[in-house]
Amino acid sequence: MENPKIQEIVEKQVLTVAKAVEDKLDEEIAALERLDMDDMEALRERRLQQMKKMAEKRSRWIALGHGEYSEIPSEKDFFSIVKASDRVVCHFYRDNWPCKVVDKHLIILAKQHIETRFVKIHAEKSPFLAEKLKIVVLPTLTLIKNAKVDDYVVGFDELGGTDEFSTEELEERLAKSQVIFFEGESSVNSSKSAAHTRRSVRQSTKPDSSDSE
Repeated sequence: MENPKIQEIVEKQVLTVAKAVEDKLDEEIAALERLDMDDMEALRERRLQQMKKMAEKRSRWIALGHGEYSEIPSEKDFFSIVKASDRVVCHFYRDNWPCKVVDKHLIILAKQHIETRFVKIHAEKSPFLAEKLKIVVLPTLTLIKNAKVDDYVVGFDELGGTDEFSTEELEERLAKSQVIFFEGESSVNSSKSAAHTRRSVRQSTKPDSSDSE
């Protein structure tokens, strides 16, 4: 008769311990859930702040003319433009076929990379700038960061030596100089293949077409 009683006592003790362990686990799980919620709320708040800052940047960039490929009307305007934006790609051009090819690519990149100002200026009408920046070969892209010329893309030598380079190839070259960014909200995702982009640019650009501006 004693054995059943001992077994009953043991079972009660086991149940008591199990209940205590279960209660403890429930408390720990609840604590973890509260912690996760707090972490998620903190992450959400940080993300909202980042989005707010990015929206403010985008508004400022658009106000400065980012997102479009435009022509600088005169040499004196060049200096105010490069001082206003942290990153500028300026195309020194003349009215010829190679420069028109570059125009078509820059129109695309200006819309994809709103973080950077894309502009063009007629080299022959800007003798002071051309001499000061040592512009000899056209087209030449001057890559400007913090109001200082940081790099150049001269002609097509770095783009395969041909006018059939893709927008992506030019994009990679500009990114190498860190005058544009690939990731984040500043860049629109581009899923076109290099061949497709090259074909679309070639089809929309003809040697006897008018300038893009």
